[in-house]
Amino acid sequence: MMNAPQAAICPNCNQPILPQYYFCPNCGKNLHEPPLPTSLGTQLWIYAFSIILPMIGFLAITKWQGMKYIRSEDPATKQIGQIAWFLIIVSTVVTFWYAYVWTTNEIQASINSVNSDMSF
Repeated sequence: MMNAPQAAICPNCNQPILPQYYFCPNCGKNLHEPPLPTSLGTQLWIYAFSIILPMIGFLAITKWQGMKYIRSEDPATKQIGQIAWFLIIVSTVVTFWYAYVWTTNEIQASINSVNSDMSF
């Protein structure tokens, strides 16, 4: 014999609700957060955003979704967050490395330009 799910009570309007409800059907109160999407498209969006937006942008904009995913209890969702964090860290390191190389090359080019102008 199967037991029917036990109804709970909405803390806002005191109407009966089922445990699997994310929102109260009577008043619309958020009862608990729905699971984060883990579709391939969502994963690609998070990974692309992690590569394109290095840590500086993450700190300035804070629109990056990887934090929600890494805090999730679901192992698949948490793994998406871990991959996103790895990508954002690698992206940040590469960005800083490229900025350093570009800056030193520009400084060296300026020094070479000054030296060549003085050697006539």
